[in-house]
Amino acid sequence: MRRLIAVLASGLLLAACASPTQDVTHAPTVPVGLPAPRSAEMVAGPQPMQCVPYARALSGLEIRGDAWTWWPAAEGRYLRGPTPQVGSVLVLKKTDRLRRGHLAVVTRVLGPRAVLAEHANWLNRGMIHRNVPVVDVSPANDWSQVRLWYVPGNHLGAHVYPAYGFIHPATMAASSD
Repeated sequence: MRRLIAVLASGLLLAACASPTQDVTHAPTVPVGLPAPRSAEMVAGPQPMQCVPYARALSGLEIRGDAWTWWPAAEGRYLRGPTPQVGSVLVLKKTDRLRRGHLAVVTRVLGPRAVLAEHANWLNRGMIHRNVPVVDVSPANDWSQVRLWYVPGNHLGAHVYPAYGFIHPATMAASSD
């Protein structure tokens, strides 16, 4: 049964590659341009890690508080926006599923609607997730809704998460010089 599902998923992916446009909002597999799923991995750090201290250490952003509070806390201090850049922090909004929001650091921009990211504690186990595809599925192409790769299942996650956007490591003062 698993083999049949894998074959069907591969067929869907190939069909998506052949079509001129692809609606990633409903795509069951990774969109065109994302790396092979096997590149995503979960690793254990020396101790269980939360997304906030991990994002702070990786990005160099000096922000404290729950993940969702990073967006308003960055206002006037750091550049923010809807365009991903390497080193930027994607801020997911607080929801019933994400009671404190969530943070992921962009490690590679794959295109206007896809990045690779690193983040910690996505599955509440304190693990670090590396080379995780994150896809913009917002109707306006503005990164206000995203889907993340589900490493244990080796597929794009089914849930759509609302996002504020990206906080960039350059400070407002540094960017105005």
